[in-house]
Amino acid sequence: MSETLAKQHILVIEDEVKIAELIEKYLYLEGFKTSLIHDGNCALDAVNELNPDLIILDIMLPGTNGIELCSKIRQYSDVPIIMLTARVEEIDHLIGFDVGADDYVTKPFKPKELMARVKAILKRRRMPTNKPSTFTAGNIIVDPSEYKVLVKNEELKLTINEFSLLKILIASPNKVFSRQDLLTMTQGKYFESYERSIDSHIKNLRKKLTQADPDSHYIESIYGVGYKFKI
Repeated sequence: MSETLAKQHILVIEDEVKIAELIEKYLYLEGFKTSLIHDGNCALDAVNELNPDLIILDIMLPGTNGIELCSKIRQYSDVPIIMLTARVEEIDHLIGFDVGADDYVTKPFKPKELMARVKAILKRRRMPTNKPSTFTAGNIIVDPSEYKVLVKNEELKLTINEFSLLKILIASPNKVFSRQDLLTMTQGKYFESYERSIDSHIKNLRKKLTQADPDSHYIESIYGVGYKFKI
């Protein structure tokens, strides 16, 4: 484990104690600091108090469920969220992406796979970028080195996937990217089952851009192909 990833704080919100403790064990072996929460009703307070670097969030929780929690967290935080779900239907995964999840892992899962997902997300968040140091178009400024987006000089909070998509699109204005292109460039590899998740992330990104700049229409859909950043 590199120093940039070691000792980062992971919050595990999982009501099944054995699963939570198994995740905690593997996170400890990878050098992470870990906190466990077993009840959805306590989770928001824990997120605010602990300010974790990443959240592993089960969907089926007592009290407030994982979908509701993810949506509430996204109202004020861009902390990476990996959802755990026993549901295998694609629509359930897409709902998770719609409310702002960065990734999902289906139960039963291999702990080493979950650790790989955790490290990949944290690495992407800290990944150094090449010049140009910023990208500007219309009222948008994207600064990859500081992981920051400004719209009309106001900072816009984005998830890792939303930020990565905006950076890719704004860096090559008017170039059309397929879903497969965008998925490979944001995740580092192509997962066919994730392809429709790009639509969810783009929808959320558009919504945030429109709220910050109501007259803007930056991201254009190219029917049957993909998306482009329009200038």
